[in-house]
Amino acid sequence: MRKMECMKKILLLGSGELGKEFTIAAQRLGQHVVACDAYCGAPAMQVADECEVFSMLDGEALDRVVEKHHPDLIISEIEAIRTERLYEYEAKGIRVVPSARAVNYTMNRKAIRDLAAKELGIRTARYHYATTEEELRKGAEDLGFPCIVKPLMSSSGKGQSVMRSVDDVKHAFEYGMAGSRGDVKELIVEEFVDFDYEITLLTVTQDNGNTLFCAPIGHVQEDGDYRESWQPQAMSALAQKRAQETAEKITTALGGRGIFGVELFVCGDDIIFNEVSPRPHDTGMVTMASQELSQFALHARAILGLPIPEIYQISPAASKAIVVEGKSDNVRFANLEKVLSEAGVNLRLFGKGEVNGHRRLGVILARDESTEKALAKAEHAYQQLEIQL
Repeated sequence: MRKMECMKKILLLGSGELGKEFTIAAQRLGQHVVACDAYCGAPAMQVADECEVFSMLDGEALDRVVEKHHPDLIISEIEAIRTERLYEYEAKGIRVVPSARAVNYTMNRKAIRDLAAKELGIRTARYHYATTEEELRKGAEDLGFPCIVKPLMSSSGKGQSVMRSVDDVKHAFEYGMAGSRGDVKELIVEEFVDFDYEITLLTVTQDNGNTLFCAPIGHVQEDGDYRESWQPQAMSALAQKRAQETAEKITTALGGRGIFGVELFVCGDDIIFNEVSPRPHDTGMVTMASQELSQFALHARAILGLPIPEIYQISPAASKAIVVEGKSDNVRFANLEKVLSEAGVNLRLFGKGEVNGHRRLGVILARDESTEKALAKAEHAYQQLEIQL
């Protein structure tokens, strides 16, 4: 293994809660992090060595920041980025994490779905693309109702909806287009998969060619955004083997090193690919309680070329997202003494003080002898939390 330089400068594009935890993990390994986002005071900026405020959809502004800081590594934490610029930076010798190809493909559902289904032969839900309301209607009628509509570029469920009849097409089209990020104004409509459960398989790719897998993470989503997750998700040995084979096939095709969040539907022993993120995953926040090395620590080690001798699970664990609805520029939390009164419960507040609509502002983590008990413990702690708008 090559010798790693002591300190590298990391340019973090997007400074949300996942970026914050990664920044802490990287700093613990002696790295220098420049956190970037479109607004001042984003979570990762609160702990980073330096910060920059600008729109990452502005390619010229992105170029200026790269030229200013001369980073060794560029990491994308959000979708709203001029991802085509990453190829240029990579050509200049800047390492893009996991790779420019991985970021470009995974930020666009059309690119990643076609890669999986058409090039790699991985099973996915049947799908069509739509740029007009009429194309969406025809695609839905071919797949059958109900079906799922998503923007090609979005995150956290923005613009995603379920069409249960042809009467829903107009709203789904308008909502999907409004929720699109970047310049891509196109939707994907997918058949409704009657799965047993869905998992995130955190997959770690390394310089040495060895791919590692965390224990599967089960999760519940609402409106396309995660609400609860737990680890490990019970599944058959055959299903787990097939899940790992699918995850390794797609992460190998994308290339690079680091952690990928591979989302899969499980139907008995069968696996259906859904999506993949080229970075730590929101459902993977449970690893801050369940594993010796969280997904953020694993990501930091992998991108720096440091060894990962094993992925050790401390205990079954669960996470419960704290999603706040309303409008306020001064959200406060109270009754923490009751929230934290039970053994094995922890709390992460992200440092987001503003909400307009709904926003994930924190997460409750819980450990216990089973995932069922951990979930119950996290829910009980959540019920004790007081949110003041």
